[in-house]
Amino acid sequence: MFRHMAALQQAARRSICSSARRQVDNKVPQKQKLFQEDNGMPIHLKGGSSDALLYRATMALTVLGVGYTLYELLKAAFPQKRD
Repeated sequence: MFRHMAALQQAARRSICSSARRQVDNKVPQKQKLFQEDNGMPIHLKGGSSDALLYRATMALTVLGVGYTLYELLKAAFPQKRD
């Protein structure tokens, strides 16, 4: 009985450890070529539409954050009078 359990454990371990992994293509050389070419485009927009979307979202959040900070500073500088 113990031999059968040991054989089963060994077979289970072997099938998990020796499974073929999916090969991932190295995309670094293509990205380096894309980002190093001189086409007059800013580096933060060379990645395509997803980079443009992230850039615009970041700028919008920055402007909203600065506006809210200024609002809170003005509110703190001129407190309301209590009756």
